[in-house]
Amino acid sequence: MLIVQNIELGPYIILLPYTLAIILLPFETPKMVLLGTSFLLGVVIDYFFDSSGLHASACTVMGFSRYYVLKFISPREGYDAGVQPCVEDMGLAWWLSYAGTLVLIHHIFFFFLEVFRFTEMHRILLRVVLSSIGTFGLIYLIQFLFYYKRRRT
Repeated sequence: MLIVQNIELGPYIILLPYTLAIILLPFETPKMVLLGTSFLLGVVIDYFFDSSGLHASACTVMGFSRYYVLKFISPREGYDAGVQPCVEDMGLAWWLSYAGTLVLIHHIFFFFLEVFRFTEMHRILLRVVLSSIGTFGLIYLIQFLFYYKRRRT
């Protein structure tokens, strides 16, 4: 995943596929382990790409938000044991709301922190929207290609 950390498709579309690592953590992951894992993932990316804590902070916010997003979109009877937060187990509609929300939260925090000026608000929002759509499409493709179990036998 570190090989494709930042894929730039122009000035407004930057794909950040490492968010998939946080998205695919099991439902049963304790909050502190989730926060620690999110932070460490961000620190590793910051270390290799010399971004001074930008990825660590955005990943930590994403990890913190994950609990509340899962709580908000959880089924009435809760999540079954052994079920993973993926398209195959939860369905496409659930995946769109879950992963889409987390990617959007990550990108909002990431791009606002990167620019750190409100005078660039329209550019930041354009980057957030386009990069979120692109990143979501890429992580869906990655999940489909590498994590989707073959049901044909």
